[in-house]
Amino acid sequence: MTATAAPTVLTARALLLDMDGTLVNSDAVVERIWRRWAERQGLDADEVMKVVHGRQGHASMAILLPDRPMEQNLADNARMLAEETADMDGVVAIPGAPAFLAALRGLPHALVTSADVPLSTARMAAAGLGLPDVRVTAESVGASKPDPEGFLKGAAELGVAPADCIVFEDSGAGIAAGKAAGMRVVGVGARAAVHGPDVVVEDLTRVRVEAQADGMLRIYVR
Repeated sequence: MTATAAPTVLTARALLLDMDGTLVNSDAVVERIWRRWAERQGLDADEVMKVVHGRQGHASMAILLPDRPMEQNLADNARMLAEETADMDGVVAIPGAPAFLAALRGLPHALVTSADVPLSTARMAAAGLGLPDVRVTAESVGASKPDPEGFLKGAAELGVAPADCIVFEDSGAGIAAGKAAGMRVVGVGARAAVHGPDVVVEDLTRVRVEAQADGMLRIYVR
């Protein structure tokens, strides 16, 4: 399907939701933390920012510093996660996220994020959003997006076939992960538009979800 912003109706049995850039706008803190890291490493910060969205930190570091031992990347990532968890300045909900999550209460959905448990819990709280009951975080997977492991685990926990899931994502890595999992992808925001999701929306005010009597979900995108 060609990516479109036109009115569209999709059907699914479950929704798998990224966090940063999809439910929560954390761009301000991500920029602060990663630009400081880039400066310490002597890297071009603008180039670094093209890589880091959607991935776990150590996976981004492995791309940016391919010759550096993974042990250093993991140690650096742990420090940065602590920094991010302590910095909620500017973290807000994506427009429409509160109503979107409220509409999903009692329906099959999961959070699938590259953040760990402390960071995802803190950011969702800072944005005033409740956490879905099913969550796949950095601790749950052995491979970062764009690997499909996280989305496949989310589908398995919900007991839904991958083909019956729709992913909501904003980043190139996340969109690639959803596609690799065999799922359709709704891209959220301008960053998503260039990475080939099935449908693109400006924000979550453009999405409405209705449960059907047969257990299917109808997702109205405009």
